[in-house]
Amino acid sequence: MSISIAPLHPADVDQLVDLHRRAFPKFFLSQLGPAFLTQFYRGFLTDPTSITAVARDDSGRVVGSVVGTTSPAGFFGRLLRRRMAGFVLASAQAAIADPRRTPRLLRGVAYRGQAGTAVDGALLSSICVDPALQGHGVGRTLITAWSHTARSRGADLAFLTTDAHDNDATNAFYLQSGWRCADTFTTAEGRMMNRYEKELG
Repeated sequence: MSISIAPLHPADVDQLVDLHRRAFPKFFLSQLGPAFLTQFYRGFLTDPTSITAVARDDSGRVVGSVVGTTSPAGFFGRLLRRRMAGFVLASAQAAIADPRRTPRLLRGVAYRGQAGTAVDGALLSSICVDPALQGHGVGRTLITAWSHTARSRGADLAFLTTDAHDNDATNAFYLQSGWRCADTFTTAEGRMMNRYEKELG
């Protein structure tokens, strides 16, 4: 099977939402439901600072993606303003389904790509790969394409955050892909997170 890489296209969003939920069934964004994820991914389609790469197999099926931005603070502010109605509706549905999500949803409104401390660089916001293809190099191909695009947009540094505990495979993946763990911090929910950085020069 061959894999092709191209930027995110509007027709990819529904497949990507399904893929994200299968790849991360227990993660917070997945638990918020497809409506919330749809708003999230659509926000990367038109923003001038977004960086996206989508992997497709021979049939054109989406098997992986990575999205991010060269300007985290500006991007998430615009995302919320542009898609406010959709996020409000999706958030209300998620809160009704499980009221315990409400405090974290409210904190999410203020999210600007936080990394424990101020970081001046491109943010890799989310990467997912079809569970059936994990370990076959799709993720590394995606992250390489994303990094090249970030560099071409003038970014000298990229960063991302991921859970520090019960997340060994993901942490190993980033280390093996040339990222370094620059910091560990704790979120308002008490999650311990690793911040990874990578020089793009």
